[in-house]
Amino acid sequence: IREREREREREKLSLLRFLSAELTRGYFLEHNEAKYTERRERVYTCLRIPRELEKLMVFGIFLCLDAFLYVFTLLPLRVFLALFRLLTLPCYGLRDRRLLQPAQVCDILKGVILVICYFMMHYVDYSMMYHLIRGQSVIKLYIIYNMLEVADRLFSSFGQDILDALYWTATEPKERKRAHIGVIPHFFMAVLYVFLHAILIMVQATTLNVAFNSHNKSLLTIMMSNNFVEIKGSVFKKFEKNNLFQMSNSDIKERFTNYVLLLIVCLRNMEQFSWNPDHLWVLFPDVCMVIASEIAVDIVKHAFITKFNDITADVYSEYRASLAFDLVSSRQKNAYTDYSDSVARRMGFIPLPLAVLLIRVVTSSIKVQGILSYACVILFYFGLISLKVLNSIVLLGKSCQYVKEAKMEEKLSNPPPNSTPGKPSSKSQSKCKHSQGLSTEENLSASVTNQPVHQKENVIPLLVTSNSDQFLTTPDGDEKDITQDNSELKHRSSKKDLLEIDRFTICGNRID
Repeated sequence: IREREREREREKLSLLRFLSAELTRGYFLEHNEAKYTERRERVYTCLRIPRELEKLMVFGIFLCLDAFLYVFTLLPLRVFLALFRLLTLPCYGLRDRRLLQPAQVCDILKGVILVICYFMMHYVDYSMMYHLIRGQSVIKLYIIYNMLEVADRLFSSFGQDILDALYWTATEPKERKRAHIGVIPHFFMAVLYVFLHAILIMVQATTLNVAFNSHNKSLLTIMMSNNFVEIKGSVFKKFEKNNLFQMSNSDIKERFTNYVLLLIVCLRNMEQFSWNPDHLWVLFPDVCMVIASEIAVDIVKHAFITKFNDITADVYSEYRASLAFDLVSSRQKNAYTDYSDSVARRMGFIPLPLAVLLIRVVTSSIKVQGILSYACVILFYFGLISLKVLNSIVLLGKSCQYVKEAKMEEKLSNPPPNSTPGKPSSKSQSKCKHSQGLSTEENLSASVTNQPVHQKENVIPLLVTSNSDQFLTTPDGDEKDITQDNSELKHRSSKKDLLEIDRFTICGNRID
């Protein structure tokens, strides 16, 4: 009987029946609903990435602009006030042991470094450098530009450490045991760093200028294609939230630096053509092409990184809240750093070398002659101050909004952890618990006008991280203390949180 049934089934098999089955065969997607829902969410995430990423980029660029304008506007005024206090100190007498406040000492150091490096840059011939670079082949210039990008990241990574070491060495209390080589060696190292970094950025700007002025635009095309090579080196690697946050900060710094480099290129070209406005429209398409390629590469890179690593688009709002927390915390009574230095540590953007180069280019490109010209310069300076103040007010308001949305107000009342390199201070912990009882709403609203209060504790403070280090953490790994001889410091090795990692730790696209 079974054999007969098999024979009947074989007789029914035919090409026509197979075609009919293929044409009428059906299936139900709801049988695997979770899979298809996940795929749809991935598509929606990719569609949200451009909007969320650009919101983070715009906020970060304005943060960099605020730190950059600070060098030109408020820093000279703060240096003047510090020098005025120093000169008039005998008239008022010594109210405390300090001749100047630590912030004033840092301001004077920044001002002196700017002035010295500006005069040193006069010995660098921009025209000779331009013709020297223009005489090289296209492929050699492409290699040089890539080497300059890597060198810029390395300089930015180590440069802020040099500046922080100088600031701490100059303001360290005298009653404490000092283990350093002195203020003057640190000062010369800082001057040398700012000068070399300014020359490096000048070579970058010169190479970009040569690419703009080349006849066939082949060099500019190759340099733009280098951005798309960055996609290949990024999207196929494993990324966590920490790594993506560092990459986002790096992209913000890179985009703002490129804007300043394009400004320098436009100034040099306009000077060569006697400030003819028609030549500006010749440069405009190339400038737009460079900016558009940078934006497109960032969007594609972040879209695929979030897709391959299952990261939602909401993470960019968390990154934005973390950056906003740095701005708001720099206005607190327990602030331990200037906001421009905080931006330098977070994004790797150090405004001093870029400011030195821009001042050098502007002073050599624009000739000021006559009373009317000086009046225009003064009006322009007041305009920059107005722009800086307006930008700071808007940024502070937006930052308070982002901090409240992220529910991070409680952390604003916590003082920075002052402790020895191996053990936390019990006094700072008790003060931290006491400060948590304060009203966070009043603390946030009064953060604009409050001045930092000096904490008189007999401990050795470190260059600590912000309280936002507890935000977006990945709590895996225990802390281990490695003890050596009594004369050596104790180093704490632990898994890094999102905001514990400063500057350019993504040079290898990895955070250990």
